[in-house]
Amino acid sequence: MTTRHDEQGITTAEYAVGTAAGAGLAGVLYQLVTGGFGDRLLRMLFDHVLGLLGIG
Repeated sequence: MTTRHDEQGITTAEYAVGTAAGAGLAGVLYQLVTGGFGDRLLRMLFDHVLGLLGIG
């Protein structure tokens, strides 16, 4: 005779870990974009795209 285990709480824990990881990544990306590094990166990317389009 086999017993079945209720795994309903596992999905809740997985969502909690995924949400925490997503929030942490968003915080790191926000710090990069709002800092000097992010400004230089966005400017370089924008200039590159304009160069590819033949505008800049």
